[in-house]
Amino acid sequence: MKSPAPAHMWSIVLVLPSLLAVLQTTTAKKNGIDIYSLTVDSQVSSRFAHTVVTSRVVNRANSAQEATFQIELPRKAFITNFSMVIDGVTYPGIVQDKAAAQEQYSAAVRRGESAGLVKTAGRQTEKFEVSVTVAPNAKITFELVYQELLRRRLGTYELLLKVKPQQLVKHLQMDIHIFEPQGIRLLETESTFMTQELADALTTSQNKTKAHIRFKPTLSQQQKSQNEQDTVLDGDFIVRYDVEQSDSGGSIQIENGYFVHHFAPESLPTMPKNVIFVIDKSGSMSGRKIQQTREALIKILNDLSPKDHFNLIVFDWKATQWTQSLMEASEENLKRATEYASKIHAHGGTNINDAMLLAVKMLDSSNQAELLPKGSVSLIILLTDGEPTEGETNPANIQRNVQEAINNQYSLFCLGFGFDVHYSFLEKLAQDNGGLARRIYEDSDSALQLQDFYHEVANPLLLSVAFEYPSDAVEVVTQDNFRHHFKGSEMVVAGKLQDQGLDVLSAKISGQMHKQNITFQTEASIAQKDFQSPKYIFHNFMERLWALLTIHQQLEQMVSASGDELKALESQALNLSLKYNFVTPLTHMVVTKPEGQEQFQVAGKPVEAGEWKLLCLMTKPLPSTDSQRPREPHLISLRKKLRTSLSAHFQAFPIILPLPGSCVGQLCVDIQSRGTMKLFEDPGQGLLVAGDYEKGGFSRIKVNIQEPHLHIYATPERLVVTRDRKNSEYKWKQTLFFVLPGLKITMDKMGLFRLSGPDRVNIALVPMDEPQKGLMLLVDDTQHFSNRTDGELGRFYQDIICDPPVGSDDTIRTFRVQGTQYSTTKQLKLKYQGGSNGTDISCWTVKI
Repeated sequence: MKSPAPAHMWSIVLVLPSLLAVLQTTTAKKNGIDIYSLTVDSQVSSRFAHTVVTSRVVNRANSAQEATFQIELPRKAFITNFSMVIDGVTYPGIVQDKAAAQEQYSAAVRRGESAGLVKTAGRQTEKFEVSVTVAPNAKITFELVYQELLRRRLGTYELLLKVKPQQLVKHLQMDIHIFEPQGIRLLETESTFMTQELADALTTSQNKTKAHIRFKPTLSQQQKSQNEQDTVLDGDFIVRYDVEQSDSGGSIQIENGYFVHHFAPESLPTMPKNVIFVIDKSGSMSGRKIQQTREALIKILNDLSPKDHFNLIVFDWKATQWTQSLMEASEENLKRATEYASKIHAHGGTNINDAMLLAVKMLDSSNQAELLPKGSVSLIILLTDGEPTEGETNPANIQRNVQEAINNQYSLFCLGFGFDVHYSFLEKLAQDNGGLARRIYEDSDSALQLQDFYHEVANPLLLSVAFEYPSDAVEVVTQDNFRHHFKGSEMVVAGKLQDQGLDVLSAKISGQMHKQNITFQTEASIAQKDFQSPKYIFHNFMERLWALLTIHQQLEQMVSASGDELKALESQALNLSLKYNFVTPLTHMVVTKPEGQEQFQVAGKPVEAGEWKLLCLMTKPLPSTDSQRPREPHLISLRKKLRTSLSAHFQAFPIILPLPGSCVGQLCVDIQSRGTMKLFEDPGQGLLVAGDYEKGGFSRIKVNIQEPHLHIYATPERLVVTRDRKNSEYKWKQTLFFVLPGLKITMDKMGLFRLSGPDRVNIALVPMDEPQKGLMLLVDDTQHFSNRTDGELGRFYQDIICDPPVGSDDTIRTFRVQGTQYSTTKQLKLKYQGGSNGTDISCWTVKI
């Protein structure tokens, strides 16, 4: 057989986390392979997401081309179907026992055939890849189906589509249908590639229980410009939503003999917690990791409630405690703790065993001395980046020692920093003790990852939660006992109903609140008709939801199981995976191909504790550099003007305040002082803007908005957007289009970041590199400021009383605000509002 022509490649990355996948093409039409249709259809009901990705391709070259279909899936998603249609013939993917598929793969290798085992993973995704030879002028259709149960995290469910077609696609369409009988409380969209032209291709419709988001750009909307054939689609498209919550017992939904019970009480009081942070400060933590750990720890300490108790343990070759016992989270104690945390430095070995036993001993002694609040929750949070090297180094012995010491009294959460950590050891250590493990990725946002994890466990609402259903009504259920419930999360139980002809399914949920027990009750009609519309969901989806959740829980239980229990769990999970055609860690998908194509391919599902380091390096994109980015002429011109102006006048980043209706019209403010200052505070707008001014510019700016609740933290290097306790980091010049109720957040390729909305004061930030790094602050639509506005800049939106101009050329005048007198001078200043070269304006200038 002839060798195929050089491979031309595209991939579809659709990311729905939690749904996640990536659509990416690496060939253009000129190379022969043309994607003429690319569709993504995602149906979400009861948090169960069913996603179909369809790509239609034609080979327009005069010779055969090898095409590679590539898709990155969410880590928690299971592939359930894959097929290729070539010349009217369907070639399906076949799910098999992993051992049988591995044997076929090995046999192909022994025969000397070209074979590929597809099993790679990234930070949030895993990759599925198939290659096939396409004849000249031939068409091929790829279709991939995967399913996932979306998890509630920090108060929202998230669907993320990463779109990178890398060529114009004649028919490109994404449809997301959400159907939640509980009612949709919140719906938001965000994109990192959206332009105003593309925004016109996005439509959203919503009623009480249903939402439909469609993105269908035309060819012209996809183009970077009229003269370029390159696509502008390159980034993330995210949908976030939440449902109406009830404290009366949650919501039970039933379909075709199966049910799912969602329960997320939100209005319960937060229980006080006792938390011990156990921090690895061994030599391998040196540099950026220990710096980010210090940064995150200080912010976490300042988030503790006054009702909480806490302590710090750091360890290298030995374990050291900050104080002898747990301390109240008082202002004075937190100040001392943050000073201690700021001085943590890395050196030495890794003695996990002694550090963990010291933490348990501290909690034991505090309990025995009755120093901790009754009804409080005790947590241990361990952060480490390596394997034990000092003291007891045998992982199995450490796991046994810790489990015996904790004795089901406390919960342990393990954070593994980076890829050198023994993750399977931490995973078992956490699961044996009522917690969970999480990998912290080495990146610029590592500190935010640590803070986000803490926020997930920061507000315990219930302990020892048990779900009960009538024994004559329910045949099997998934996990129905939960050690704790944290605010912003959700407990989910699914099961199969008995065929007894009952009309109603009732449920009782019991749990422990602070100082008292509580019981919730709810019921649902077995004959309910919520899921009869095929437009929003497919038949028997509830059964597949139950199967998927059961498999996930069995895989988690296998981490701590051994012997006969482990064999039984593996057998049960394997049988369910095969029955429902899921690609799980226990199964592989064998990809069938046309006769005569030699390559044999098997798709497997990697696990978190597998060989991630090499695989991640293989899939991580190279960072872009300034030389690779197009530079906009208008901003280059602006920077030159600023540099010239600043050099000539020795002033940096003037702030221009539009003052409509006042005697000055607009005011230019030169800040002379240094330090932290409150710039604007307007209770009417629910707006607070503060900044750190130094060396002639802002080094930090913070923006707080009350409704919708939002916090912006900006430095010349990055932006952090915090929405409902969840942090997202963005680089400057990373395009962003974020639509919230009553507020739009955008950033263009030149770094103009803007907060805008109807009846709102618009706030914009721009990073500047010259004459030194800093941030420029812009404001617009200032007529919306209320008469209660205050702050160093906000005060100028009170009534201004002006004296007549004086001087030979009328360039000096005095005005008064709130009894304070200001002297102003008319000067030439540079005004920038985005999209222009910057305009020289004559402006009354005041120094503060």
